[in-house]
Amino acid sequence: MSEAYDVRARAELAVWKRAVLKKPGVLGNAARSVQGRINRAIPEKVHEVVTDVIEQMTRGIMTGSDITTPDPLIGVSLEEREARVREKIALYRTTAAAEGGVAGAGGFLLAAVDFPALIGLKIKLLFDIAALYGHSGDLPAERLYILQIFQLAFSSPGHRHAVYADMLATATTPISLEDFDWRKFQQEYRDHIDLAKLLQLVPVIGAPVGAIVNYRLLDRLGETAMNAYRLRWFG
Repeated sequence: MSEAYDVRARAELAVWKRAVLKKPGVLGNAARSVQGRINRAIPEKVHEVVTDVIEQMTRGIMTGSDITTPDPLIGVSLEEREARVREKIALYRTTAAAEGGVAGAGGFLLAAVDFPALIGLKIKLLFDIAALYGHSGDLPAERLYILQIFQLAFSSPGHRHAVYADMLATATTPISLEDFDWRKFQQEYRDHIDLAKLLQLVPVIGAPVGAIVNYRLLDRLGETAMNAYRLRWFG
């Protein structure tokens, strides 16, 4: 059964790779162009503040001593690992959807609180998934890989291609947190979820939109993480 599962997982990984490396279509390019003009219209000082907030928040999550990293799962087949991974993703999806619904019903202030809370949930999910694939989240290199997975899930096609190439080269060309491009990180992430999260602020529809958006964001992250760790599993 495990051999048959591995064959299926390889096939799913191949499909995922093609999707990651797919060139953007006409609509994607148009949306990216509009977002670029919006970014250029925003004062540089605002960009600096947003970048600093996300950098400090993410650094705190990634390097904080208060993070409990699960022990790596050892001596288990890929099939059993991924059964546990799917259970973990389902749990986090439900939690994120509930938080998004409450935030959407609560207006701007709760929606603002939901932003860092959602990043925290996503990062914690990635730590849990790393452990289930047998990797220790205590290692700096693993935390950088987790940040790359985060970017891969929430970036434009062009940046996704660059991140994917970096991930393949991580074993031979590691980077440090000091070398990390936080400006690009925050801009790509913000651009990816801006419209959806703005709709969360709209009265009446804010609650269901918040729940659906958070659910889908966690689902996308989970799928990305599974395939990123399959890359390592299959070498």
